[in-house]
Amino acid sequence: MDFLHVRVWIFDLDNTLYPPEAQLFAQIERRMTAYMMRVLGVPQEDADRLRAEYWRLHGTTLAGLMAEHRVDPVHYLGDVHDIDFSVLRPDAALADAIAALPGRRIIHTNGDAAYARRVLAARGLDGDLFEAVYGIEETGFRPKPHPDAFRRVLDAARIDPREAAFFEDDPRNLAVPHALGMRTVLVGQGLDGPVPILRGAPVPAHVQHQTDDLTAFLGRIATGSAAG
Repeated sequence: MDFLHVRVWIFDLDNTLYPPEAQLFAQIERRMTAYMMRVLGVPQEDADRLRAEYWRLHGTTLAGLMAEHRVDPVHYLGDVHDIDFSVLRPDAALADAIAALPGRRIIHTNGDAAYARRVLAARGLDGDLFEAVYGIEETGFRPKPHPDAFRRVLDAARIDPREAAFFEDDPRNLAVPHALGMRTVLVGQGLDGPVPILRGAPVPAHVQHQTDDLTAFLGRIATGSAAG
């Protein structure tokens, strides 16, 4: 069991702390496309293509829009996160499992912190459960998987990465945490992100653990029985 040394538990947000079946990000993607159609003056087909291309090349669509079109990130984030959160349900079992983890617990998301807090509230994961939420503003609008995004969070929270574990649904976002010495846990099948793990393909070496049931996995950590 290789989590005994972990003192800081870092969680991604989207499709990690709620099930992908909620389709929350599908709402955001539709608003991204509509925003790009308005601001860039392009048809839907081109907006969808650029949205995916910027996500693949820059880490997030926003990072691409900032680099290529000087889009105002605050205006963009307020627009694309104006969605229906009622599709999310509180998860008391997950809240209890996170609360049982020894040490500090934080969020590191490519979304903005205000959006993250609304998601956490809808899932019943708010209050004192997490010490801090680090969103895209707190990383100077540098998104995961850029190394500087992780470094800014580690520095701000004064975290020794060798004492941390990172939970994430996008496999590419676990490469830097692994290189820094964190324990890495892929939540889900690795289908999220521009470079998904293909069915039958080996899991990348930088993914040390994989789970389809985060609540159960955290429960095994609490009882000292989590395995790779």
